[in-house]
Amino acid sequence: MSVAVAVLAILAFLGWVIFRTIKEKSLKSHFVCYGVAIISGIFTYAYFLSMEFPQLIKIVVSILLGIILIVVGALYQRRVAGRS
Repeated sequence: MSVAVAVLAILAFLGWVIFRTIKEKSLKSHFVCYGVAIISGIFTYAYFLSMEFPQLIKIVVSILLGIILIVVGALYQRRVAGRS
């Protein structure tokens, strides 16, 4: 079911892009990036729902750890750049 929703989302996004170009309206890059982000989020959601629970926990913990490390690295880089 979730894969069908993801496929329909891709088709709707492609239809929207084609409709915008046929109507000769400007197609801004942030609209396209926003659409791609939504579609990838739907695919990620469908992928996580198809997993077994222990594997899902491992992946979510590794994602959270990655987020924490990225934030700590960014704060450290900002602090070092502020001293120079």
